[in-house]
Amino acid sequence: MTTLGLIGLGRIGAFHADTLTNLPEVSGLVITDERPDIVSEVAAKYGATPAESVDKLLSSGIDGVIVAAATPAHAELTLAAVERGLPTFCEKPIASTASESARLAGVIGGSGVPVQVGYQRRFDAAFAAVKQAVDSGSLGALTTVRSTTMDPAPPPMDYIKGSGGIFRDCAVHDFDVIRWVTGQEAVEVYATGSVQGDPLFAEYGDVDTAAIVVRFDGGALGVVSAGRYNGRGYDCRLEVHGFQDSAVAGWDQGVPVLNADPAHDFPTGQPHHFFMDRFTDAFRAELAAFVKVVQGGPIQGATVADAVEVAWIAEAATESLRRGVPVAIESVRKETQQ
Repeated sequence: MTTLGLIGLGRIGAFHADTLTNLPEVSGLVITDERPDIVSEVAAKYGATPAESVDKLLSSGIDGVIVAAATPAHAELTLAAVERGLPTFCEKPIASTASESARLAGVIGGSGVPVQVGYQRRFDAAFAAVKQAVDSGSLGALTTVRSTTMDPAPPPMDYIKGSGGIFRDCAVHDFDVIRWVTGQEAVEVYATGSVQGDPLFAEYGDVDTAAIVVRFDGGALGVVSAGRYNGRGYDCRLEVHGFQDSAVAGWDQGVPVLNADPAHDFPTGQPHHFFMDRFTDAFRAELAAFVKVVQGGPIQGATVADAVEVAWIAEAATESLRRGVPVAIESVRKETQQ
């Protein structure tokens, strides 16, 4: 059996606490957060063991760590766990910037400690089936991959202020999945966006609506749509088109769209409300896979190397939005590392 430590009890951290306490392979959970009242509340709810600090948690005899704190703390907390030799699961992104992610990857690579990064869409049954179809060759040469992420409402603006922007904290899921499903590397990015909701987005140098085109080295084009306001619900879809066939994920009965065709009633289900209800099973599968990593198995999800490549795409998108021109991935690597 496995005892895990969970750092951070915000929106995703509290959700992970619920998931972890219901995994049969997890025998114990130690939790900490900078807010003692939240630690006490979550500990009482799930029967977890509270820790007064990160250092106390890391010294408590746990077998592995889940980092679910705010984005700016990811790198420091992941390094602290790795330095203790503890297998670590870090929510995306692993660091606030691509250059910091690359630096962190170098340290982790030299440590030999396994680190899995939280990109749960890889564990969704439909997304995984699309990946299998691509890998089988049944779609033929890929032409276009489209990924959509539309939140029903933005997270708190305090979160937005420190998130790094829509490309680093939201569209990174799309960047990861289009890179993963195509098996190709991004070479150029063009991004544009606008602010149509809370003016604080503009004050923080961010946008609430974005469109991104990614050119891959194998010839495929990625088209990503990301938005913070989608009143009908949480919309997350993937389409992959090839010369021989096409495959989609996310077109289930809960897809939050209004079908304007009077001859068809699809979709008929309750629209997905949020990413946590849309991907409940995927999150569970992802954390169950991490438990196997803690027990000595290979990483089945996103690696630190994957997270670094995604971070470079997000960096290029951020630069493209700022400059209004396509940006080559190699150029941001060189500019950032100078």
